[in-house]
Amino acid sequence: MIDRDATLPVTSQCELLEVARSTVYYQPTPTPQGDIDLMRRIDQIHLDYPFLGSRRIVDALAEAGIVVNRKKVQRLMRLMGLAALYPKPRTTIPTVGHRIYPYLLRGLTIDRPNQVWCADVTYLPMAQGFLYLVAIMDWYSRKVLSWRLSNTMDPSFCVDALTAAIDAYGAPDMFNTDQGSQFTSDAFTGVLNQHRITISMDGRGRWMDNVFIERLWRSVKYEEVYLKAYENGTQARQGLADYFVFYNSRRRHQGLSRRTPDEVYHQTEPLPQAA
Repeated sequence: MIDRDATLPVTSQCELLEVARSTVYYQPTPTPQGDIDLMRRIDQIHLDYPFLGSRRIVDALAEAGIVVNRKKVQRLMRLMGLAALYPKPRTTIPTVGHRIYPYLLRGLTIDRPNQVWCADVTYLPMAQGFLYLVAIMDWYSRKVLSWRLSNTMDPSFCVDALTAAIDAYGAPDMFNTDQGSQFTSDAFTGVLNQHRITISMDGRGRWMDNVFIERLWRSVKYEEVYLKAYENGTQARQGLADYFVFYNSRRRHQGLSRRTPDEVYHQTEPLPQAA
């Protein structure tokens, strides 16, 4: 919106657009390579032991010969969107003043595709830098319906993934997420309300629901991301596109009676555990 080559000074353009000049001149500082390497080690520890908090991650790093203070580990975990999985009052930071949605899955029998969808965001390390990945998943079949990458935690890439999933598969009856700011934003909940999708959000004591999609992240990272060490976003998009085709159509799941997500999503007979 700001044209530095225009005859109108940048100061005047900022006044007309009601934006601060500091936002125009600010150049983001790249994350130091040392922090990127440390973030990858933290992410690997979290995948192997998702119940470890920052204190015990510091201990695990020390055992590997990496001495770092807890405050730095906490800062990097916040940047990565990581939190230990265990019963606690709150694991994510919701949008300030957002509407509180109830948790609706307690006691609910989920026995068909498109009954309940869920979503989550994870951190993806690359050779240089990192990205964030959001996935929309069908709860019953484990099928990844859509996904998007972003270099920020802005809600827009989550909204884009949600819209793509609805366009491709229709609207589910219910959508369940945690109370992270991406999912409590007006933009995201607005799409759900527009399609009359019932909104359910994890609350106190619902930490086990995060374990469900953590299995997806573990598979994605150990079977694809860490093996490829993407150099850039283009490689990441192509690699993940190929992997999710494999995940949906060829990767058999023990929890799905050795069937693939595509087979279960398009099946006519219910799963044994859903009966």
